[in-house]
Amino acid sequence: MRQYILSIITAVAFAATATATPPSGDWGTENSSFSIMTLNVDGLPGKLLFFTLNADGPKSAGSEAISTYMATKDCDIIAMQEDFNYRWEIWSRLFASYEHDEWTGGVILEEMQDQDFIHPHNIKLKCDGLNTAWKRECQSTAYERVAWGRSFGKFSHAFDDLITKGFRRHEFTLQDGTEVVVYNVHLDASNRYDVPLGRDMKDRETRLSQFEQLRQHIMERLDNRPVVVVGDMNCLYYRDALKTAFIDAIQATGLATVSDAWVEKHLDGAYPELGSEPLADETFDKVLYINPTNAKAVITPTTVEVDKTGYTAADGNPLGDHFPLIVRFAITPSTKGGMGISTVATSSSTDDEWYSLQGIRQEANAKGISISRSGQKKIRK
Repeated sequence: MRQYILSIITAVAFAATATATPPSGDWGTENSSFSIMTLNVDGLPGKLLFFTLNADGPKSAGSEAISTYMATKDCDIIAMQEDFNYRWEIWSRLFASYEHDEWTGGVILEEMQDQDFIHPHNIKLKCDGLNTAWKRECQSTAYERVAWGRSFGKFSHAFDDLITKGFRRHEFTLQDGTEVVVYNVHLDASNRYDVPLGRDMKDRETRLSQFEQLRQHIMERLDNRPVVVVGDMNCLYYRDALKTAFIDAIQATGLATVSDAWVEKHLDGAYPELGSEPLADETFDKVLYINPTNAKAVITPTTVEVDKTGYTAADGNPLGDHFPLIVRFAITPSTKGGMGISTVATSSSTDDEWYSLQGIRQEANAKGISISRSGQKKIRK
């Protein structure tokens, strides 16, 4: 009898484990999909000492309403920006169904004790305001936090240099076994008073530098997994060189295709020209997706929504900084069956176009690591 009971317990435990574990190497089917939301939760405090920081922000009660909203939307992955002082309110409705990465603190006096107030230009809070949540059925297999190498505006221009802004990178295994890489980013802002007066040149230059840093980071780690880049990018196509510095630069390598989900679905893929008239419905929030040419699975947006109905406060304004952007991706197994980057001897290479890991065109005999348009890699010392 004892052996019989142990056999039953073992069988039940094995079945539970098999059910909970995502299928290995499946990489999606024709019917596979996942959803991702990006939203700025506007978590700065209303006041700090005698200074007004965020008078019209959601504060505690509004942050709880944002948490309720996120839970009801039921997205697989949620990328948040400005998750500062209302951490517990923001997470209050998510704990039951979601895992999350680290909270790096808020704009709080207790966390400023080690700051150099004698030299105000050295003040830099450690928090980045970023946080990513994912359904418990998904798995985060790797995580990285990176600060921007350049930021601007210590006591002006939206105060971006007061905190350690940057991006976070997650490697996810979705419930169906598909592996995707997700970047949650927050770029420097432009003060709304500076833009009409043409005083935002330094802001735009800084964002350009940040896009280049982000592109380099992605290309150095690009393999056969799709990449999704989401967040509050504080950029608009008519004034920021996002398309040339990021989208076109990556596509020029021949190693991947890049698209903006909103542009593809709402503008039929026609990107606004730099210097053109601004679009009334373009938002600072972006969802960019990258399919490597040797990808094992290809992702394609099926629905793209800027939610202006469910995310409103009593006064009709967004609950947070601006309306969330929600994208659902279809997952299709690639017919190419990419198995990663192959390495070839430098003497046997016949490819005539080689690129550095940063996506910069290289001469065939350039030193270092180079990647060809066909996905081969060579190392020349």
